[in-house]
Amino acid sequence: MAKEEKKAPKLRFNGYTNDWEQQELGAVVEFYSGLTYKPENVVQNGTLVIRSSNIHNNQYINADNVYVKDNIVNSEYVQEQDIIVVVRNGSRNLIGKHALLKSIPHDPSVIGAFMTGIRSLNNQFIEAVLNTEKFKREINKNLGATINQITTSQFKKMKFNFPKREEDKQIGILFNYLDDTIQLHERKCEELALIKQALLQKLFPKKDEVIPEVRYKSFSAAWEQRKLGEVIVSEHKGKVKSSMKGGNTNYLETNYLNGGIAQKVNATADVSKNDVLILWDGSKAGTVYHGFEGALGSTLKVYVPKCSGDFLYQILKKDQDKIYQRYRTPNIPHVIKNFTEKFIVSIPNVREQEKIAEFFHDLDSLIVLHQRKLEKLKQLKKFLLQNMFI
Repeated sequence: MAKEEKKAPKLRFNGYTNDWEQQELGAVVEFYSGLTYKPENVVQNGTLVIRSSNIHNNQYINADNVYVKDNIVNSEYVQEQDIIVVVRNGSRNLIGKHALLKSIPHDPSVIGAFMTGIRSLNNQFIEAVLNTEKFKREINKNLGATINQITTSQFKKMKFNFPKREEDKQIGILFNYLDDTIQLHERKCEELALIKQALLQKLFPKKDEVIPEVRYKSFSAAWEQRKLGEVIVSEHKGKVKSSMKGGNTNYLETNYLNGGIAQKVNATADVSKNDVLILWDGSKAGTVYHGFEGALGSTLKVYVPKCSGDFLYQILKKDQDKIYQRYRTPNIPHVIKNFTEKFIVSIPNVREQEKIAEFFHDLDSLIVLHQRKLEKLKQLKKFLLQNMFI
């Protein structure tokens, strides 16, 4: 007789050996419905109605907030530690989007009619359950054929495996701590990006000006405006990979430049780490890269700079949106042929270039460090969700 498979996850806290028990979600949690309101009920300040737009990355955010008259509310008010879930939406992808309310966002608050609320003895654990692939499969299985919704009846009948009370408490605490840490690093990354954006505006001259608002003390000379073509030694396009089979040189194409694994080719490296790259063709034409070494891909161009490559990269990256909007062909995205003649850059002397370049290089390194930490935390959460649940 085959040995019955133990109903327990691969990874669990020490001291717990009992099998997990499969139950319908409705036997473990309580559901409550959202508020239906009319346009004439909307006011400037009253009861907050939490909607799909208020949930991002499994947390509540202020986004296009809607308030209604207090006296028309006939649904449950949200409480701290409630889970709110999108159960009906025009986009199928948003069904099941959810957040654990670590605090009440506004007093008082309710959820909208296309949401449902969940309460249980341990919503930290239930929130982790709703982050599993199992929950995503249950959502897809129960979605209506024509209407993008999950009914409360369907929600209640979803089956999951649950441990005993103390074990689910430990798991809930772990994932709550992990989510808080991830959110902390997300905010840090966002703050650093905003700091960089602000500094780019301060350390480079504004339009039609020749001196930046903020600069190092030892510099006072006006910056010079030059065509991009005047501050580069040369430019050239890359080659098709099929013409360079085999070899050990990194082939520089967008997947690798955006963090993927480099493909190897048999070619001499024609790009140094000081060079600046620009994507010439495709939907993201105009995207700028720097700090790579290898053989240039066919959809890219390389600019060999006369000045600091780090500095030139920061100039172009600062104006990334302007390149997208003004220097691409209107139909098939393609950087205009005379880009280096049309694009104007402001340049200080070499010593000031190097100081600014060094500063932003260090800031970029710090941003990348936090982004990597964030990615590792997300990968850790994914691993634990796969191995601490059945």
